[in-house]
Amino acid sequence: MSSDTFSQRLLTWHARFGRHDLPWQTDKAPFRVWISEIMLQQTQVATVIPYFERFMERFPDVESLARAPEDQVLGLWSGLGYYARARNLHKAARVVVNDFDGVFPADIEQMQALPGIGRSTAGAILALSSGQRHPILDGNVKRVLARHFAVGGWAGQRAVEQRLWELSDACTPDVEVETYTQAVMDLGATVCRRSKPLCEQCPFNGTCQALAQDRIAEFPGKRPKKVLPVRQARWLVARREDGAVLLQKRPPSGLWGGLWCLPEPSQDQAPEDWTQEHLGIRPAGISQLDGFRHTFSHFHLEISPVLLNMGAAMEGNVAEAERVWYKHGLSAQLGLAAPVQRLLERLDQDSPVSKTR
Repeated sequence: MSSDTFSQRLLTWHARFGRHDLPWQTDKAPFRVWISEIMLQQTQVATVIPYFERFMERFPDVESLARAPEDQVLGLWSGLGYYARARNLHKAARVVVNDFDGVFPADIEQMQALPGIGRSTAGAILALSSGQRHPILDGNVKRVLARHFAVGGWAGQRAVEQRLWELSDACTPDVEVETYTQAVMDLGATVCRRSKPLCEQCPFNGTCQALAQDRIAEFPGKRPKKVLPVRQARWLVARREDGAVLLQKRPPSGLWGGLWCLPEPSQDQAPEDWTQEHLGIRPAGISQLDGFRHTFSHFHLEISPVLLNMGAAMEGNVAEAERVWYKHGLSAQLGLAAPVQRLLERLDQDSPVSKTR
């Protein structure tokens, strides 16, 4: 199939079945397209929409985002995961304001130089916002191309990725680039899905090599499996009588960088010793909560939460700016790590205590 035939068939399909009313499609300003593309990285559209709308309400332009404290940005991102995206978003906004007078660069190399923007994302932003011709290669596009052209192997391998970039470039038309870019992403998200693809609804079901060979599940190739190591963490849930819980801010880089989490003392330090050292008081009671696992791409984290009854209000005991007493749902919104958010919600629902001493 020629590249012209591929793009035309996809454009015809998109006119009837593609997505045309997503929030970031009503106003295709580079700022809005950029926010949507970053949020959509490894996240489904249905999940992104409410986050995008709240983000736009709070930060309607790049200047307001650049001026905002990082905590506000992370707070609005809480629950989306991959928080480095939010930190890079904030950094990039400041670069655009300081170095480009608040106007997004129209040059793809300058766009790629912004924090958190790679080749595919830069191409998508420029294609969708201004119709520039750039191939893209996000997860959905990789899947469509790998299946249609039967490109074997894991896309993370250099040779495989290079082949997919070549195909993406060859299939991207010189006209209607904006529509084509949205169409190829839509096809991967709604029809050529990772599992249970709807091949009978695909405009390429007559030319897809993977379908013809009855090997849909083999493309794209899977990442080589590896056994994830398991790490241990003990979290202290120091809670006052009014329900406020002590949180402390993580360092700006590393795991959950810049987010607010529960204190995590060393394994050999008793919880009551930690509170005595840092709060000047020992807890009235200690309870062991049910543990749970949080999985990252490169390891599992086994979390053992310990509930500490700290008694009456203790505002004066938090001397460090990087610690706050936080009432879930009532205090000002903070950027919380996802498992912290889940644990606080569980506490609100009075989850059972497994062991008390």
